[in-house]
Amino acid sequence: MNTKDFTYKTSQLLPDLGSYTAEAPSNIALVKYWGKYGEQLPKNTSISYTLDNCKTKTEVVLKKRIEADDQFHFEVYLDGDLKPAFKSKIETFLKRIETYTPFLKSFEFEIHTKNTFPHSSGIASSASGMAALSKCFMAMENSVKPELTDEFLAQKTSFLARLGSGSACRSTGAKLVVWGKHEDIEGSSSFFGIDYPHEVHPNFRAFQDSILLIDEGQKQVSSSIGHDLMHGHPFAEQRFQQADDNISKLKSILSSGNFDEFFALVESEALSLHAMMMTSSPYFILMKPNTLEVINKIWELRRSEEVQIGFTLDAGANVHLLYPNTSSARVRKFITEDLIQFCQGDKVIHDQIQF
Repeated sequence: MNTKDFTYKTSQLLPDLGSYTAEAPSNIALVKYWGKYGEQLPKNTSISYTLDNCKTKTEVVLKKRIEADDQFHFEVYLDGDLKPAFKSKIETFLKRIETYTPFLKSFEFEIHTKNTFPHSSGIASSASGMAALSKCFMAMENSVKPELTDEFLAQKTSFLARLGSGSACRSTGAKLVVWGKHEDIEGSSSFFGIDYPHEVHPNFRAFQDSILLIDEGQKQVSSSIGHDLMHGHPFAEQRFQQADDNISKLKSILSSGNFDEFFALVESEALSLHAMMMTSSPYFILMKPNTLEVINKIWELRRSEEVQIGFTLDAGANVHLLYPNTSSARVRKFITEDLIQFCQGDKVIHDQIQF
């Protein structure tokens, strides 16, 4: 595709004043994206589960038409409270998408957003937040261009979301989303996420994700800085190749339904992500001692009782426990009796993936 396909070519068409609402879920990557180039393009392909319950709900209110100038005129609210600190990041996003949504400069508008999960819970809200905001903007475009196809709307929504936060492009689609061009995934693109087009065994269509909140504090190194540290990283190219190889392996695993192979690959991906952090320059560690305690407890349970359970990590200390519905009773007991002690404030968020 050509990025010019998404350029807004009829600038004289403006959406009506009023409210445009959308919601988008958070996602958890199975094969991780770490390292980018150009304008928010990934150095390797990634694939993620889309969560059911952890969502951002956003309303954009077009308050007043104005003569467009070189500024965006907006305010941001979180849970009803004005949040000036959020403006800088969103303004950067708006500047990146100006060619694709130029009508925004013709309005004074407000952005009202809220999460179904605690803002300080350690679940990255940038993915769901930018995805929901992009959906609102595309609802505006669609209101003046009702002829737009569903395929175009899906692709452009993901395209816009990527320019706000890379992983956000995986939060605008279905339940299993691929981002990044890969020879084994037809239709895949580095410009937007696509719904995974191949067979998925029933074993992986009804999964639980219990998020153990090990540390709710602000990360010492942001994900953006972490991505930048992949430039010149001594193991960067090997990591990108590993991730792309794992996409091919995961395609086979998703078809076969093999739990052992699934957990081995997903856990390896999580640990590889953190290995890149620990071997960058400067190096940094986002896992905490309790993260390692939890991982060892998971391995012990799987070894001793053969429970179908595994973990993955994002760029932080919190642990995502992944397990099929058939393991739910044992895992919930395991969390209550063995793992809750390692969570800050005894906090766990239970979510799921159903498709």
